[in-house]
Amino acid sequence: MPKAIVKTRKIGGSIVVRIPKDLVEQEDIREGEIVELEVRKARKDWFGAFPKLKPFSREEELDTHD
Repeated sequence: MPKAIVKTRKIGGSIVVRIPKDLVEQEDIREGEIVELEVRKARKDWFGAFPKLKPFSREEELDTHD
């Protein structure tokens, strides 16, 4: 099943999402067609949230204590 993570937008009293163009082309979706959606909130994992943060040096890493 194709998957996309998109951001919601409010238009009037509704919340809407856009289907990315590549997914539309892949599934050959046309205007006016009925599609089935499975809705779940995306989990925030924060991976890549700090791209300029350098890795810890060996001296900065915590040593395990016995």
